Amino acid sequence: MRILYFASLRERLNKGEEEVTPPTSVATVSDLMDWLAANDEATALAFERRDVIRTAVDARIVGPAAPVRNAAVVAFFPPMTGG
Repeated sequence: MRILYFASLRERLNKGEEEVTPPTSVATVSDLMDWLAANDEATALAFERRDVIRTAVDARIVGPAAPVRNAAVVAFFPPMTGG
């Protein structure tokens, strides 16, 4: 699974993407965030305000209960404003 980080998340983590292989217990976006945070202190800090982080699974905007099994790409990004 490819994880993409955008905007302030990318800056805080000092990386734009990574390849991961989550355990089978990771079924949802929320589970994935928990697992990523548990394995990296910087990610745990970046995910502290999960209520403002948006997620896309295979290019579809989803909520925290969305499934991630068999996903090819999961993207995390802060809310965006238009102008």
